[in-house]
Amino acid sequence: MKIIQRFFPKFNQEQFYLFQKLLPLYTDWNNKINVISRKDIENLYLRHVLHSLAIARFIQFPEDSEILDVGTGGGFPGIPLAIAFPNCKFTLIDSIAKKITVVNAVSTALELNNVTAIHENVIKLKSKYNFIVARGVCAFPEFVNLTKKNIKHSCSAQKNGIIYLKGGDLKEELSQFNNKVKVEDIYKWFPFEFFETKKVVYLPFIMKRDKTVHF
Repeated sequence: MKIIQRFFPKFNQEQFYLFQKLLPLYTDWNNKINVISRKDIENLYLRHVLHSLAIARFIQFPEDSEILDVGTGGGFPGIPLAIAFPNCKFTLIDSIAKKITVVNAVSTALELNNVTAIHENVIKLKSKYNFIVARGVCAFPEFVNLTKKNIKHSCSAQKNGIIYLKGGDLKEELSQFNNKVKVEDIYKWFPFEFFETKKVVYLPFIMKRDKTVHF
């Protein structure tokens, strides 16, 4: 918990209180449904919460933004981001029912009224959002193809788009996007070994005059 206070000192007391509640909630649910590695639960704040908040370090979502978290698992990055941005609306989707059960339980316990959880495959989802976020669901080009239909037309200076958390060498995955993507090393914000190869990838959405989507 101290690690969140260290890197996000401007969160208010209510937000810190909600973050503090995450460990007992996830520990309890992890004993029932294994959504986080049993060995990894003690690293919840570093490897899951802080990792999710790398997106909050990268971008300040405009108020009332609608954000879709694809393949949320037990609620990452969606739950930490919903705490960080209480004036935005988050939809967390996963194709595995038991994971959505955990998301619903955690968001209810935290009284996060800005979170909606959906048990569905994103292929079937037709709703549109300002931003789409995820943590390493699949190769980046595949993720873009799966979700680009769900991005709203951007009407603000902050362009809508995909914000993706992924580790490793992304050179080949990102090669087809040329200079259209922005990549930030998480390690420069959070200097821990765990983040040495992890990155935030942002692909902005552009609507051309012919109403076709371009990246």
